[in-house]
Amino acid sequence: MVLAAYVGRQMAQVRRGGAKVLLRKVAAGLQMVLTGPVYVLALPVVLATRLVRPWLLVRIGVLNSLHLGHFAGNTEVYLCERDAGLGRPARRHVDLFYLDCAPCNRQLALMWKRVLRIWPRWIMAPMDAIDRVIPGTPAPRACAQDNGDRDIHNLLERYTPHLSFTPEEEARGSRELARMGVPPGARFVCLNVRDSAYNEAASEHNDVDWSYHNFRNSDIRDYAMAAEELANRGYFVIRVGAKVRAALPTFHPRVIDYATNGMRTEFMDIYLGAKCGFCLSVGSGFDSIPIIFRRPVAYVNMVPVGYLATFLPQSVAITKHHACKDTGRELTLAEIFHRNLGHEFDGGRYASGGVRLVDNSPQEIRDLAVEMAERLAGTWQPAAEDEALQKRFWEVFPTKTLDIDGKAPLHGAIRMRFGAAFLRNDPDWLGAAPLLQRQIGL
Repeated sequence: MVLAAYVGRQMAQVRRGGAKVLLRKVAAGLQMVLTGPVYVLALPVVLATRLVRPWLLVRIGVLNSLHLGHFAGNTEVYLCERDAGLGRPARRHVDLFYLDCAPCNRQLALMWKRVLRIWPRWIMAPMDAIDRVIPGTPAPRACAQDNGDRDIHNLLERYTPHLSFTPEEEARGSRELARMGVPPGARFVCLNVRDSAYNEAASEHNDVDWSYHNFRNSDIRDYAMAAEELANRGYFVIRVGAKVRAALPTFHPRVIDYATNGMRTEFMDIYLGAKCGFCLSVGSGFDSIPIIFRRPVAYVNMVPVGYLATFLPQSVAITKHHACKDTGRELTLAEIFHRNLGHEFDGGRYASGGVRLVDNSPQEIRDLAVEMAERLAGTWQPAAEDEALQKRFWEVFPTKTLDIDGKAPLHGAIRMRFGAAFLRNDPDWLGAAPLLQRQIGL
């Protein structure tokens, strides 16, 4: 029964993908045949690691190298936890890693190899698999202990970045910035807007349908106002993206569409994220690069709401609007969680729950970008009601929630702020209008 289901699934994928998918599956089958002897050779190695375990614990970890967010974020959190002693065995041990697939960014893979023992997959994957199936207790995993890329222990603010550029890479990055038209020492912002292009390419290559994540996409046209506002304030704005559907519609000389102008490289993806003044992002893979280099992030169009990166100091966020499909009424923050949509990663569940997600307007995106820029510059002027609204938001937001598996918390100490203009313009979203009237004497 299981074999028949497997064969049927493979045939269905070949029918959908045609000759290209068939060739890829044939190549994968040949690879399995050719790597069979490696599994035989790996068996005595695994047995040896078990024999020496009383004196030396060998842990194997697999790095999620398909998606940039996890390749960067999970790995940096692991290193911070290791520094803090979390999940680190008290006795002598060694952690060995391998990549689960060809890396999504070769520059990032190169930099991780400078600080981790990353061995070839053809060696490590068989060892890992055999250790899990032969009798006896397999070694514990080497990985982030609690929740992947979520820094629930607030360690990013305690430890410096584990990655750095060599002098040669610094010189290369400076040359590339100059070639883009960014002068030495100029401030720049990375603009990261998620659309379906990257995951569609990944789906075609890996036979995984990522379309259920499309609810997280947004339209690049909505970001032109914010980009031009930041450019008018002296920033260069560099739109990033490995694969994108459309160009950023602006001709401002300080706005650079690096994702479409032919200048994009895997090296500069990492360099830009590491050096930006801040990143204006929608909560997708690229913004993990600024995070691991301790750069602030301004999030817009964030969904699911409950997955705000609350652990990030100096960062701000706003979310997509959740509207009733029948009436058009916007759900309050409390209603979003009451309908079990605050942590939902399947786009179909919003529709089946009678909810339509509405993107932030260009003005809302611009307002958050300005708030971030002014906070970082020390020129931000809060309104009288801001602190009351902020306090109310975090009273309603469920900060004690566990992850989707119910095993680990999603949030540690709250370091993020929610967008001030967003809350001012709709205090009813928090059920806070009467409260504000009392507090500010209206």
